[in-house]
Amino acid sequence: MEQLALFGGPKAMAVAPPKWPRVTEKDVEAVTEALRGRWCRLYPGSKVEQFEAAFAAYQQAEYAVGVCNGTAAMELALQAMGVRPGDEVLLPAVTFIGTAGAITGVGAIPVFVDSDPARIAMSAEDLERRISSRATAVMVVHYGGYPPDMDAIGEVVARHGLMLLEDCAHAHGGEWRGRRLGTFGAAGAFSFQESKSLAGGEGGMVVTNDERVAERARLLDNLGRPVGQPGYEHFVLASNYRMPELQGALLLSQFERLPETVATRQAAGRRLTEGLAEMDGLIPLPVDPRVTQRGYYFYVIRYQPEAFPGVSRDRFLQALSAEGVPCGAGYGLPLYREPAFEPRNLEPLYPPGTVLPNYQALELPVAERFCYQEQITIPHSVLVGGVPMAEAVLAAVKKVVENIGRLR
Repeated sequence: MEQLALFGGPKAMAVAPPKWPRVTEKDVEAVTEALRGRWCRLYPGSKVEQFEAAFAAYQQAEYAVGVCNGTAAMELALQAMGVRPGDEVLLPAVTFIGTAGAITGVGAIPVFVDSDPARIAMSAEDLERRISSRATAVMVVHYGGYPPDMDAIGEVVARHGLMLLEDCAHAHGGEWRGRRLGTFGAAGAFSFQESKSLAGGEGGMVVTNDERVAERARLLDNLGRPVGQPGYEHFVLASNYRMPELQGALLLSQFERLPETVATRQAAGRRLTEGLAEMDGLIPLPVDPRVTQRGYYFYVIRYQPEAFPGVSRDRFLQALSAEGVPCGAGYGLPLYREPAFEPRNLEPLYPPGTVLPNYQALELPVAERFCYQEQITIPHSVLVGGVPMAEAVLAAVKKVVENIGRLR
């Protein structure tokens, strides 16, 4: 039996995954061209405008509004949808803090929902239990690129007369029943931060098929002034969320390779799922025929500590990392356990007398088990290496599993 790399043996995965983000000469030329032109998107035919049109078409949306980052996209979408201070917005407990930050940014109140035991994404059943009379919207998160049960979530949202916003920061190109994620509710919000599967350093996008939401988002995006309108007539008081022109140029160039990389990640993800199905104690997210295309931010594995007595998830991660596999534990903890949700940090964001949930008393067992004991994530940059890289990951995982007794 080959010695684990953790104890001095050779790495099972000797070849590093592709560097991300990838930069080509075409990217450099695109940014250089923008540098020699106008630097702000406030002119007809700007690079940002071109990227908005291309991305909207790809995501099967009628409208797209480019913004400065993914959190701004969610915040702008909530405002454009009509979410107001004091409204409750329901969101999953397993997500990045920007999801909740967008809610507090518009003065609304985050209400956390537990995970579906199989999918890890938002549970439709727990969502139903937590809807109150103050709720106006639900924000689903396609965590790692994997959607919740959009049929069940959609039914609950419609029955309660709520609005739906999709956090698609991880889900570029993802589909449910052949329809692109981001188009199931009032709006979808995307991120183009440098680690994302479509990267521009920063940047975000609001997509929608609702003309009213699109018009409101465009107005709020540009300090209350219609883009392209001369003079300084502002129709609402608003901030400046605009995407910079240099970012638009880079993203427009990077976007040309998105369909290819989505297909490559899909093939690698399928191979990982097939290989992990042959190993006990390591559960990939379920294969669901309704997920007709996967967008990926990371590949998620659920470590089952009962199958490996005496070896914690963190110890397993340590050994797998030593074998050369980039891996981690996602965001580490359910979002409501972050210090940001302690009363002393949260209360200054709201008017005196605002009734907030007791986040410290909240217990969501599925989310907590997943975050603290199960979650293993492999970044999408590994999947960009295709099926050969997936085979290398599987070889490393198999080596650790075969040597599991040595980790106790």
